[in-house]
This record gives sequence, structure tokens and C-alpha cells, in this order.
Amino acid sequence: MKPRKVTPQPGEDSLTCPLPPGWQSYMSPQGHRYYVNAFTNGKPHSSSYHLGPAVMKSLTGLFLSVSNSPLASNGYHAPVTPMHQMEPGHMSLRKPSGDPQVGFGEHSEQGCKGLGWFVSPPMTLTINCVTFPHPDTMQEQQLLKPTEWSYCDYFWADKKDPQGNNTVSGFEILLQKQLKGKQMQKEMAEFVRERIKIEEEYAKNLSKLSQNSLAAQEEGTLGEAWAQLKKSLADEAEVHLKFSSKLQSEVEKPLLNFRENFKKDMKKYDHHIADLRKQLASRYTAVEKARKALTERQKDLEMKTQQLEIKLSNKTEEEIKKARRKSTQAGDDLMRCVDLYNQAQSKWFEEMVTSTLELERLEVERVEMIRQHLCQYTQLRHETDMFNQSTIEPVDQLLQKVEPAKDRELWVQEHKTGDIRPVDMEI
Repeated sequence: MKPRKVTPQPGEDSLTCPLPPGWQSYMSPQGHRYYVNAFTNGKPHSSSYHLGPAVMKSLTGLFLSVSNSPLASNGYHAPVTPMHQMEPGHMSLRKPSGDPQVGFGEHSEQGCKGLGWFVSPPMTLTINCVTFPHPDTMQEQQLLKPTEWSYCDYFWADKKDPQGNNTVSGFEILLQKQLKGKQMQKEMAEFVRERIKIEEEYAKNLSKLSQNSLAAQEEGTLGEAWAQLKKSLADEAEVHLKFSSKLQSEVEKPLLNFRENFKKDMKKYDHHIADLRKQLASRYTAVEKARKALTERQKDLEMKTQQLEIKLSNKTEEEIKKARRKSTQAGDDLMRCVDLYNQAQSKWFEEMVTSTLELERLEVERVEMIRQHLCQYTQLRHETDMFNQSTIEPVDQLLQKVEPAKDRELWVQEHKTGDIRPVDMEI
């Protein structure tokens, strides 16, 4: 008997799951359905009893993704591997929820329908071990805080450094802003310290000048006026000494002491998020390893099924059963690795949201603290130098206009790395 080409009947697998271009369905003399790639004229390596790696090779470029997305309902997003980096087995095969027992490489007379898998378009991309929705198929995402330009919405992706050699995570960019803010606060305290020195030196010179004996022999009412003038210098020196003392206690010292352990606290945030990213990368590596193992098991199963076409024996059938079990196990291992990956990414996602909101709160608090103490500086200056209001009013006016939310909006617009949040990886 010769193999005969099968014309699909209504309800058969080719109607339920169309074959890829170039593939045809045949029936062997023993009554087994198998598939041949017509583009290669039916050479042995192009035929198969199941739609396994041979079909996968013809579908290169699609993604392997898990159909269940436990975090999708929470707006969760996840890693992305560009399509040109995907290996031949990385097609998007999704397992229907109604057939949980069918594993990778499972043989069935019903072709791909019996396998329980169907081809779907790519839904995700993985970049630096974080899964994001594919730009061609993604649905519009709602921002977590739509009207606030919040940190938690715009720093999910990584960004190349100015030299373009390395990438910096969105969280690292936020940390750098926090540390820069702490440095600016320190420099403001140093500036105030220089202002105090000037006041102290000025007071010292005024006091010295008030004791000068020049024109001390002036007599009459003019002499009295002159003496009063020198006394006023001493009074003015006392006022400036008080001003410098208040600057030190009410402006400089609070600026220096505010969040003394700020750097240490920022390192804790950095290490915590970095550890979660390392765990995520480790889980992603495990997924890729399991994916590769699945491909190898499917290739082995296909080779053994091809050998069965040539020589039917009990030994070959046993080898096929063993290879099928290994292929199924490899598929189960991949699903387990993806589940662990998604759990790690979920934890990273939750900590990212919590930590970025905390950094946002700390920044608002820092800006407000500095604003209050600079306002105190201007108040002291008003009390000390009522004759120089014109030089301090512009500063006072600008301080009244300090708006942390607006500052954050402008900063985020300039430095944001991406407003697309991660989603679960799919098989």
C-alpha cells in the first residue's frame, strides 16, 4: 500500500486548525495520519506524525506564550525579547483551557486539534528580562495615576546611558534624582554658611568702625550727632550678628540635618529592587532553558516518529512513547518555569509601584522642607534689612510660586523612559 493524500472532512483538524503553507496531510499504510512539507518534496526530515518542530520551523518569528494571565486583570505587565532574537521554537502556541492534560509533543490521530494547541499572534516582547505587551497587539493601558505625572507610571523600561554603552533602569533614574536632590540640599546649606560668614564679618567691621576715634573732638550739637552716628553702627552690628545666628540655627542646620541617613536609605531601595530584578533575570533564564529543552525533546520525538515510518517495531514504538513522555514533561517544566517567572515579575511590579510612590512622596517632602526654610531666610532678611526690600522681593515672589507637582511634571516629561507597564509572559 502507498500513502494517500487525505482530503479533510468537515470538522477535521485542517478546518479547525489550518496547516501552515506548504504542509499537507497524508494517511500511512498502517492508518496513521502524518504531515509532509511540500516545499521540500517530502524528504524524510520534513514529514511528521504530529505538528511539532517541523511546523514550528515554518512559523519562526512567533512567540511561545502562556495563555493564562493571572495578573492581566490587575493591569500588570512584564519582559521582552525582540522578534529577531527569538529562536525557531518561539512561536505563539496557546493551550485551550478545556484540554489541560495534553502536553507539548503529545501525539494524536486528530492532528493539531488532538494536540490541543493553536497558533496565535505574538502578544508580548521581552526586553532585559521584563515582559511587555507587543506593540502590534497591545490594548490601551490606563495609567495608575492619570492626572499626576506620577513616577509609578513612566519608569518601567530601561534607558541607555548618555554614552549608549549600557542601560539604566527606570528605577535607577529615579534614585539618581533623589541623590541629586540630596546633593543640591547640601550645597544650599553650604551657600547659607557662606552668607553667614559675610554677615559675621560685616558685623565685626561695623563694630570696629563704631569705636574709631576719628572726629571724636567735634564739639557742640554736631559732635552729638556724630557720636550718635557711630553708636548706630554698633547697633547695626548687633542686628547683623543676631541675623547670622538665626541663619545658622533656623536655616543652615535644618538643611544639613534633614535626612542624615538619606544615602543609606536610598541604597536599601536600590539593593531591594536590584535583587528583585536579579531574581527576575534568573527566572527568565530558566524559562529560556526550559524552552530550549522542549525544542530538543520535540525534535527527538519527531525523529523517532520518522523512524517509525521506515521500520515498525516494538522497540521503536517504546522509544516513541518514552520520547513523548519526555516531551510532555519538558512542556510541563516550561509552564512551571513561566509560572515562577510571572510570580517573580509580579513581586517586582508590586515593589516598583510601592517604591516609586515612596520616592515621589520623599521628593515632595524634600522640596517643601527647603521651600519653608528659604522662606524663613527671606523673613529674617526682611526683619534685618528693611531698607533693602527691593532686592529680596523677587526671591520671595518666586518662593511663593514653588509647586512640587508642576516641577515633577516637567521633570518626568524630560526624563521619562516609558509609560507601558509590564504584563505576564504568555506561552
